[in-house]
Amino acid sequence: MSSYLGVHIMDQSLQSQFTQVELRSLESKFNSVKNQNGKVLAGDLPPLMMKLKAFREMYSEEEIRGILSGLESDFSDEIDFESFLKAYLILQGQTMAKSGGSKNSSSFLKATTTTLLHTISESERASYVAHINSYLGDDPFLKQFLPLDPSTNDLFHLAKDGVLLCKLINVAVPGTIDERAINTKRVLNPWERNENHTLCLNSAKAIGCTVVNIGTQDLVEGRPHLVLGLISQIIKIQLLADLNLKKTPQLVELVDDSKDVEELLSLPPEKVLLKWMNFHLQKAGYKKPVSNFSSDVKDGEAYAYLLNVLAPEHCNPATLDAKPNERAKLVLDHAERMNCKRYLTPKDILEGSSNLNLAFVAQIFHERNGLSTDSKKISFAEMMTDDVQTSREERCFRLWINSLGIGSYVNNVFEDVRNGWILLEVLDKVSPGSVNWKQASKPPIKMPFRKVENCNQVVRIGKQLKFSLVNVAGNDIVQGNKKLILAFLWQLMRFNMLQLLKNLRSHSQGKEMTDADILKWANNKVRSTGRTSQMDSFKDKSLSNGIFFLELLSAVEPRVVNWNLVTKGESADEKKLNATYIVSVARKLGCSIFLLPEDIMEVNQKMLLTLTASIMFWSLQQPVDDTERLPSPVDASPATSTSGEDESCSSLGGEISNLSIDDTASDTTQVENDGSNTPLGGGIGVEGEGGCIAVNNYVIPETMRSQNDLADHTPLIKDYIKRNGALARCKTPPSS
Repeated sequence: MSSYLGVHIMDQSLQSQFTQVELRSLESKFNSVKNQNGKVLAGDLPPLMMKLKAFREMYSEEEIRGILSGLESDFSDEIDFESFLKAYLILQGQTMAKSGGSKNSSSFLKATTTTLLHTISESERASYVAHINSYLGDDPFLKQFLPLDPSTNDLFHLAKDGVLLCKLINVAVPGTIDERAINTKRVLNPWERNENHTLCLNSAKAIGCTVVNIGTQDLVEGRPHLVLGLISQIIKIQLLADLNLKKTPQLVELVDDSKDVEELLSLPPEKVLLKWMNFHLQKAGYKKPVSNFSSDVKDGEAYAYLLNVLAPEHCNPATLDAKPNERAKLVLDHAERMNCKRYLTPKDILEGSSNLNLAFVAQIFHERNGLSTDSKKISFAEMMTDDVQTSREERCFRLWINSLGIGSYVNNVFEDVRNGWILLEVLDKVSPGSVNWKQASKPPIKMPFRKVENCNQVVRIGKQLKFSLVNVAGNDIVQGNKKLILAFLWQLMRFNMLQLLKNLRSHSQGKEMTDADILKWANNKVRSTGRTSQMDSFKDKSLSNGIFFLELLSAVEPRVVNWNLVTKGESADEKKLNATYIVSVARKLGCSIFLLPEDIMEVNQKMLLTLTASIMFWSLQQPVDDTERLPSPVDASPATSTSGEDESCSSLGGEISNLSIDDTASDTTQVENDGSNTPLGGGIGVEGEGGCIAVNNYVIPETMRSQNDLADHTPLIKDYIKRNGALARCKTPPSS
């Protein structure tokens, strides 16, 4: 295994935008322009960017200087490597917008969202507001705030409490969030808002959104460019949901043979939509192929041909002869007669707005796809799709890989990993320095033996990490052996989880973690609250009712479970209610998980291990020693009922824990306890009876009370302990 440690930068969200091979290349370019004093000035950036192939063919040096002139620095100022990377991302974003494409096939899911990009598209905002008004206008809670006015900042204000975004996720992928877990009071306190945003971000990852650069505080503040970026991803996932053979087997008509079907299965929905559009344009006699949703549709001519072949009864003969501006208006009139929602204006067509054009074409597909209903072809397409269990595991690993923030975006695990490159990127992420990039070939890879070389290195690293890979060769991955690929990815995901837990050195003393350690921790945690539930293994059939996991969640954060919503889990319906609630409560707590409620109900041992490990990871990161915390007096599950007072507040402490990204949790600080006070129930309170502002029942001193976000208490406590040694305990519990 290579001893190379890789290029590491302080801003983890920035680092996640690049692979190690990209970082090494960019660092080399950056160092090459240092002056005699070892410095790089902002004025050096334009000529430096011109040396990069990605921008050389798109811009002149003066154009780059103009784009970067908006940075908050003078061209005579010194810049560091991180500033260079941010400038690179800005140019990359401009390049994608200019070309109407992306460096990968799913631009809307992998779009760069950096805090330096502050430009807001008014057209996009108006379209997304119209979408929200249409789909959420009848929501029992949100209808009091809707419809929103697109000309104001109402959208960003409403997004600040997290309810809108959670509801929008459920519109995109129904059932993702158990709405019982959403805090929906008219006025929420800071911690309830934080819970909603934590739930939102973890759920967004679970439907395929890329959120590596967005935090709960960004949403609390309603930062327009980040809120719009997230909403854009959610809406497009909704609009493109049917663009696959499983949902729309009629798509098989787009290809001629089984080999082409395999290719179709590997295409991202954006490319499938283009293929569908070109299929109909060819039938209509349109000569030019459409390769993007920007420059190729700006004149509106392709739309005119497409709509004429799909809905000839609404055809206007004057459309093709009209000038572009008039043609764009006629196209939208035609679409409206087909009941297509207006996601764009004539101006958006003429300007080539890629996001809005994609949404418009997706809406046309949804209303009338024009594909045949040949039963033989449909049966063939259904045979090509995977069984339920395989599909569920593929979904889990796909979402996990996409949450890592690697350079590639996975649309279909079985097809996308066959060249080995994505697996190498994942290995480099979970075990930095393990990949020898000099021996790796980057896509597109034309020579088959290069794919085998990549996959051979994948297998070799897997064996070094002690994966079980008996009689496995790189060619097995190249051939798309589904069983083997799933087995390898499970070991990779499990390795990542165990390494993250091991890195919490204050708890594991650097020892290797095992499944048995996680099982023992969970049982001890539940037992410490006075309950008798336990699991014998991750295959324990009694886990199907969900009670154990609800008790575990309640044990690590007493106020996170509302036991009034929990059933006994005796019937299938009751088990489904509990399982759905568990997934949402765990995400609300801060766990990054990708299992489905069915995995709990069916006791899928792999997925239950990931759930337990994620809860453990979150718990061990908390600054207060969990052994000091007693259950809330109302922590009464259906299995163990105790009498007591009502909960005083609903709260959630700590930062979002994320099993899918590297974490510096090994710096966990233990809060000292002088033993002078009786330990009290955990949670966050604003004012105790003694007048103290408290977090987890530790006094927040006067010097820290000016902080705006006490919900994110971990860094506050760590910083104070670093300077003063310890925190005092509250003598009385904080109230809500």
